[in-house]
Amino acid sequence: MAEADYSKKEKNYHTGIPQKSEAFFLKGSNAYDWGMKNRLARIFNPKSGKTVMLAFDHGYFQGPTTGLERVDVTIRPLIPYADALMLTRGILRSVIEPSVTNSVVMRASGGPSVLKELSNEHIAVDMEDALRMNVSAVAVQVFIGGEFETQTVNNMTRLVDMGMRYGMPVLGVTAVGKELTRDARYISLASRILAELGASIVKTYFVPDFEQVTAACPVPIVIAGGKKLPEREALQMARDAIDQGASGVDMGRNIFQSDAPVAMIGAVRKVVHEKVGVKEAYEYYLDMKNK
Repeated sequence: MAEADYSKKEKNYHTGIPQKSEAFFLKGSNAYDWGMKNRLARIFNPKSGKTVMLAFDHGYFQGPTTGLERVDVTIRPLIPYADALMLTRGILRSVIEPSVTNSVVMRASGGPSVLKELSNEHIAVDMEDALRMNVSAVAVQVFIGGEFETQTVNNMTRLVDMGMRYGMPVLGVTAVGKELTRDARYISLASRILAELGASIVKTYFVPDFEQVTAACPVPIVIAGGKKLPEREALQMARDAIDQGASGVDMGRNIFQSDAPVAMIGAVRKVVHEKVGVKEAYEYYLDMKNK
């Protein structure tokens, strides 16, 4: 039985201080339930409103990608510098230590390898398993304009329905095939469709006139790093994307294939969270690389 409150201290209800009810910091996310917002606040830094995600889920269709032959060796040193880890459940269970406190965005679609038609993906992870692994979001590839466009859209909407039931955000990834033009018109089309159909976050590519893409998308956009670029060019892309409305970056090859991956992810963090310019970030990269 609980003890009665016998304290002689006079109660203070702070009647002169109204209770605050502040809007959630993330674009387009204020109407979500508490659990959904809490997961999003693990992915995006509430102070900067941005995220540096480290993508190393490439093996789900590429196999042992260059730089990811041994995830336990190449990725572990980078984990302390990432806000979120984008990976598969196989790597999460087999390689990532449970003591890691980073948020996790888990790849939840898959099927074909690089040897087949990539758009023929299906849902590859049950939502209950995602919850069992305590992830912060699930990610699904959507091939707007691809051969299996409707199927991949349906994959996403099914995950959105399940996610709403359990408070799990869905990150929709706009896939770009060989036959699709990577320009603002297409990226705006794909990003808007994903947001309209319920994605809480959209991952897409940085293109010229990117401010049009972010303006037309009602939820946060993070940019994909794409193919390996020289370090200064990758930092410039990150700077331009943030300046034009992106809420973060989800980089993989431009970090783990860098000559100095730890220095590179540190430089990316400076661009995204500290608002530093490319010159200063690149100088930081070179300085850390040479230590």
